[in-house]
Amino acid sequence: MLQLIGFDGDDTLWHSEGYYRQANEEFAAIVGRYVDLADSHVHDSMLATERRNLQLFGYGAKGMTLSMVETAIAITGGRVSTDDIHRLVNIGKAVLQHPVELLPGIRTAVEAVAAQHEVVLITKGDLFHQEKKVAQCGLAGLFRRIEIVSEKNADTYRRVLAEFGLQPAQFAMVGNSLRSDIEPVVRLGGWGVHLPYHVTWAHEQEHGLDQDDRHVVTVDAAAAIPAAIAQLAGRAAG
Repeated sequence: MLQLIGFDGDDTLWHSEGYYRQANEEFAAIVGRYVDLADSHVHDSMLATERRNLQLFGYGAKGMTLSMVETAIAITGGRVSTDDIHRLVNIGKAVLQHPVELLPGIRTAVEAVAAQHEVVLITKGDLFHQEKKVAQCGLAGLFRRIEIVSEKNADTYRRVLAEFGLQPAQFAMVGNSLRSDIEPVVRLGGWGVHLPYHVTWAHEQEHGLDQDDRHVVTVDAAAAIPAAIAQLAGRAAG
């Protein structure tokens, strides 16, 4: 039987990616003063820089900001002005200061799941930024435990389950990213509820799950999460 349900934070409980998309558009507008955006493949260059820097900076707005500065210097051949570098830093600061806005219906969904199962929050990113979001979201009291991690992979989920004394088949994860929230859990033998967000970072779109994997239920709204968990619980019991 399912005993523990994990919830992702960014773009599952609260909005996040939209702020990063806006930051990238502002970044492109600044770099566009120096180069032809189409010829320079600005967004592809930015994504490649972010991926290279993940092991150094981790996920989140701070890593994005440093990657924007690095990419701007590289693309412009060092011509980007100090004023524009300062503007890039301020773009990153704005992302760090954005308000926490819950997705529609998510509070009711988490409360309903928490009434039937123990729930944990497992979110990745910059520690200070994620702590701020957790404190402001108003949902922290519902979770048995809150885990802020640098990466979501099989080792991370295996550690959490070991600390609860559970097997993967007793755990389901709810999240918007198949790559980070769902696939590692399913590979271990657990379950997943996929709640797609309307925009997803390109890095998170890459995964190896089969579309019809019976360990995964996809929902189109937060209100459908409790029923999806019940459906997976039935499969797990069977």
